[in-house]
Amino acid sequence: MAEEGVTVAGPFRLGLPAVIVHGGAGGWKGLRSEEEVVSAVRRAAEAAQGLNNAFDAVVEAIRVMEDSGVLNAGLGSVVNYEGEVEMDAGLMAGDLRVAGGVAAVRYPRNPIVLAAWVARNLPHVILAGPAADRLAERLGLPRHPGPQERMLKRWREMMRLINEGELDRLPGHAAAIARLYGGDTVGAAAVWPGGEAAAGTSTGGIMMKHPGRVGDSPVPGAGFYAENGVGACAATGIGETILLARPCIYAVELLREGVPVAAAAEAAVARHTRLMGGDNLGVILVSADGYAAAAMNTEAMPVAAAGPESRLAALLRRGGKIK
Repeated sequence: MAEEGVTVAGPFRLGLPAVIVHGGAGGWKGLRSEEEVVSAVRRAAEAAQGLNNAFDAVVEAIRVMEDSGVLNAGLGSVVNYEGEVEMDAGLMAGDLRVAGGVAAVRYPRNPIVLAAWVARNLPHVILAGPAADRLAERLGLPRHPGPQERMLKRWREMMRLINEGELDRLPGHAAAIARLYGGDTVGAAAVWPGGEAAAGTSTGGIMMKHPGRVGDSPVPGAGFYAENGVGACAATGIGETILLARPCIYAVELLREGVPVAAAAEAAVARHTRLMGGDNLGVILVSADGYAAAAMNTEAMPVAAAGPESRLAALLRRGGKIK
């Protein structure tokens, strides 16, 4: 029996290697077709199965979702208060020694690819802003084409409502917008044979956010966390609450203590709800033995998982189940 306000899916026995991905927790009220969204997360989970290790699998899964154009990351990123795309992404390996993130970037088509380069090549963990963009350009990474017209149309409508006094004039008051318009992150968590784990996230942030805002997505332990021999977690929701409550670390710590994967995911979301209120979090979690689960306190969240023993893809809805 799930805790009140928390929807849980799983456990799913995937086997190893195991990958679970999400397309963002939020309202998902008809802005994109369910078929498009579920197809995007399914392609991501299945593409990751073809990689040789958990870290590369996470990069590939997130890259596929960034390129889908129907999720809030990469090509599908929402825009800030000034109508511009600013993206965050990050990932880590489960040895706790390799991690990389980029924040408030505009140049790279695939921020997760730049974050992976940072993780592999620099002694730093997070690069931000124009300097990170210049690095992406020097590396010859593909350039982001800019906001989609559907995002600019939505931005123009919101600015009209603001100018007419129907919405708050201050940028950054975006929790209600996120609840209505869908998720603010895509993410992936993976475990490979031998217990190797990795996790990561990518996002365009929250629609109408203040320029320069950075959420949980590039921060290890907040938007994502992985530990070899234990498991991996990726989160989605209102980044400010995730930064403060660190649900991914909490979920993986529960796995380390022997809590089953579905119970750990549920407990992480229930704790977050007690601390931060509802409609602000979804998590995906995979254990070192190839079991996975998802939990959320929002209206819906697209989830897909793949492994040698089973595959699934669905839009998890409040009070619903994925079989």
